[in-house]
Amino acid sequence: MLSASELLQELLKRARPLEKTETLPLSEAYNRVLAEGLTAYVSVPPLDNTAMDGYAVRSKDCREPDVRLKVTQRIAAGQVGKQLHRGEAARIFTGAPVPPGADAIVMQEDTSLDGEWVTVYKVPRPGDHIRRAGEDIQPGTSVLTPGTRMKAMHLGLAASVGRTQAKVFQQLRVAMFSTGDELAEPGKPLKPGQIYNSNRAMLHGLLTGLGVEIIDLGVVEDSREATVRVLQSAASKADVIVTTGGVSVGEEDHVKSAVEELGHIDIWKVAMKPGKPVVYGKIGETDFIGLPGNPVSAFITFCLFARPFLLKRIGAIQVLYRAYPVRAAFDWFKPGNRREFLRGLMVTGKDGAGEVRLYPNQSSGVLTSAVWADGLVDVEIGQTIIRGEWVRFIPFAELLN
Repeated sequence: MLSASELLQELLKRARPLEKTETLPLSEAYNRVLAEGLTAYVSVPPLDNTAMDGYAVRSKDCREPDVRLKVTQRIAAGQVGKQLHRGEAARIFTGAPVPPGADAIVMQEDTSLDGEWVTVYKVPRPGDHIRRAGEDIQPGTSVLTPGTRMKAMHLGLAASVGRTQAKVFQQLRVAMFSTGDELAEPGKPLKPGQIYNSNRAMLHGLLTGLGVEIIDLGVVEDSREATVRVLQSAASKADVIVTTGGVSVGEEDHVKSAVEELGHIDIWKVAMKPGKPVVYGKIGETDFIGLPGNPVSAFITFCLFARPFLLKRIGAIQVLYRAYPVRAAFDWFKPGNRREFLRGLMVTGKDGAGEVRLYPNQSSGVLTSAVWADGLVDVEIGQTIIRGEWVRFIPFAELLN
């Protein structure tokens, strides 16, 4: 049985980044991973421009307060002004190019207008409120590197340097299914002994957040023959198979043995709670990851292990989550022989500092704990915690981004 750290390390060793690429318009590149970096061919901003609404002036005309200047032009964003001469000012609006001859912007709050004359109350310094050409990006600068997952700000940055397309890795094809005769699909009446299948919707959402192509194979009945058939079908279509349930040691848990029949199992079981039965193997060239059937166990093991593996497979450089030290607003006197990941909620303590509380029921079947929480408290093997001590906290923002 591997530790949680060892399991993650072993999975990442086996994650082979994609090689095939395609070129997409920026409008279709969200959540995709850059296969080729982007370089700027223009300056950003392209011209000196004003950061404020106000008046463009020559600072040497305003060496004393209460100077009166003649307003000779009006420059809005997208317009180009004329040469500014001695004793003149230009009415200017945020983002507009600074006219030739001007070397400072006076905020409109520091002026008053009387007809075509403006009184400048504050003495400006050269460069005041001017954004210089190229102060953000210079031509030839690498703005995005290969392996970047394209989020909204990355798309905006690419567009700001005039790029319309991005070369990205092709989508990873991920097949998913759940196992269990006890599972019913939401919307259908429950038969005696059945529960609604929460893992299918949850896993679909987790995979959607990664931007992969999802092959949803639904629910597979608890039989060896049916499990083998669906695994064969999945392996023929997908790069990775992710399942929930059927990987423990019960007589009706057929997934692990079916994978061994068709391929091989490399990893089984991890010393953590919740989520002991985690499986990794291969069927031909297709990776297989089997997650536990309990919904919280499936959620946490996906976030901690499957997600970094899949991120590396899609070509991302940043695949690991970050943890942060926070104070415990609880006591934990249950030292265990497995590393535990407890559902916690960040709150503000009496002194105004942040601290983390625990959900009262940490059972692996209580999915409300994950909805209530906003992260995981990472408790090492044998660790006890006294209220006020520092603990390691992994925000869901790190695990679901």
